Amino acid sequence: MHDGRGHGGPAGPGGPPRTRRRRSRIPRPMRLGATLAVLLLVIVLGWGAGLTLWANSRIEHVDALSEAENTPGTTYLIAGSDKRDGEAVSADGTEGARTDTIMLLHKARGGKSYLISLPRDTLVDIPGYGGYKLNAAYSFGGAPLLVETVEEFTGLAIDHYVEIGFDGVSQVVDAVGHVNLCIDQDVDDEKSGLKMTEGCHDVGGEQALAFVRARYFDPTADIGRQARQQQFVSALMDRATSPAVLLNPITQVRLAGAGSGALTTSDGTGIVDVGRMALAARSAMGSGSLSIPIEDPEYQTNNSGVAILTDDEDIKAFFESVADGTAEPEPAEG
Repeated sequence: MHDGRGHGGPAGPGGPPRTRRRRSRIPRPMRLGATLAVLLLVIVLGWGAGLTLWANSRIEHVDALSEAENTPGTTYLIAGSDKRDGEAVSADGTEGARTDTIMLLHKARGGKSYLISLPRDTLVDIPGYGGYKLNAAYSFGGAPLLVETVEEFTGLAIDHYVEIGFDGVSQVVDAVGHVNLCIDQDVDDEKSGLKMTEGCHDVGGEQALAFVRARYFDPTADIGRQARQQQFVSALMDRATSPAVLLNPITQVRLAGAGSGALTTSDGTGIVDVGRMALAARSAMGSGSLSIPIEDPEYQTNNSGVAILTDDEDIKAFFESVADGTAEPEPAEG
């Protein structure tokens, strides 16, 4: 009597027929390699995510941004602050905080990036105070007033504020081992501590810090210092993105720790934004240098001694070209 269950087979009498498992056509070594690659990717992504979360937790934040109307592109204001509360900067009688380094990094909507040093001695109108040197804005009102002052001076709305203490400069350089800096004369500057012979040298954090601070040995003062500061930024980006750093987990942790621990950023600006800033700065430095137009580098003021005088129309035209990505930097040397 037929019961509809078949006539037996590999599964035994009356059982459903078994299907033969198809053997993979991919050789076992290749399958193993693919599995290891996926596992490595998971580890790398997990490592990166963990490092990012840890670095973000170390960043201090400040309510620095204004309510200025947004302008096209992305603009970072980068300040090197001297708060006189660390070991790397010796006391010299200066009270309170100040900014010896002020840079504007703008990534235009078309993708072109510009890194522009704003000389600290530039004569500007500080809201509520009048005409003073640019670095006085930070002394008068901290990051919020500096942001507002730079926005009025440049016409660009600041999207991210990033401040690094001078101690942090030294620690970041030491974290990556060294940076390669060049100078065109022998220097032994007592005030900054810079001691270098003519040529290019791999230097550690202490001398890198002196390099970005030094100004009195140079007859061009603030102008020469801004060129050295841009050179330092370029050298640090080159070192931080080198295989010696990127492929060394220990160095990555040191860099993430030193960098994030030294940073103060605007609310909402995290380590990923700082990373994007670094990439934009690297791109900008590769294209060449860009400096603001100066009318008189030794203008005698009523309140601030000798300052850098600019022309309002020249500045307006300059930053409009930066905003729309049409500014043409001077080609990078070498």
